[in-house]
Amino acid sequence: MSGIDWQQVPAAIWRPRRQALRAVTQPDPVRWEDLHGVDAQKTKLAHNTERFLAGQPANHALLWGARGTGKSSLVKALLNRYQGQGLRVIEVDKDDLVHLHEIVDPIREREEQFIIYCDDLSFGADDPGYKPLKSVMEGSIELPPANVRVYATSNRRHLMPEYMKDNQDTTMINGEIHPSEAVEEQVSLSDRFGLWLSFYPFDQDTYLEMVDALFPGVQDREALHRSALQFALARGGRSGRTAEQFRRAFSGEFE
Repeated sequence: MSGIDWQQVPAAIWRPRRQALRAVTQPDPVRWEDLHGVDAQKTKLAHNTERFLAGQPANHALLWGARGTGKSSLVKALLNRYQGQGLRVIEVDKDDLVHLHEIVDPIREREEQFIIYCDDLSFGADDPGYKPLKSVMEGSIELPPANVRVYATSNRRHLMPEYMKDNQDTTMINGEIHPSEAVEEQVSLSDRFGLWLSFYPFDQDTYLEMVDALFPGVQDREALHRSALQFALARGGRSGRTAEQFRRAFSGEFE
């Protein structure tokens, strides 16, 4: 079905109109060592991935938190770091998760280890996509594929909308709190990710550390930092994405 030569191709993207995978010929070159300010998250994700590649028990991973803090870049860098050890990545848009069984079935017997990568994952209250995702992660009448793990990024910890009304429907029986069915449903999907990695906005020192890494040859650090902070202020926040945008805007002006 896929037509992908997985011995040569490290990654692919699902194209729903063609009902097929398209090989990625120009993967993002971001390197593991390029990512700053997320050392704890890098360590935990690398450990989980190395266990997965070694055939040991490993968890699905949810990278959640503030925008622009390196969640997606971390997954891309992971591919560049471990593709030589048999890691492969299939990117699936959240709207295409209804096709997840068709994507996974042809690869479940292969020797490579696959990460199903879904960026900016979240679901509406009536969104059908989370059901195939839950099935692939934990199985149904058939065991889940041993060579597949799901790595998702999201701004939401619980992936589904949370309403005040849902909390108001929570009851107390004999002194015990019983969450409403809506709350239980919201939590049930995120609970299937055994590894939660939290990402928070960068403090000033971390932001400037990333700027320094992007401008290694600059001598006048004071001027560089002053401009970088002004840029971040205009953008409304400090993050890895802001630092990269600053590099694109001012590269060559501080040399």
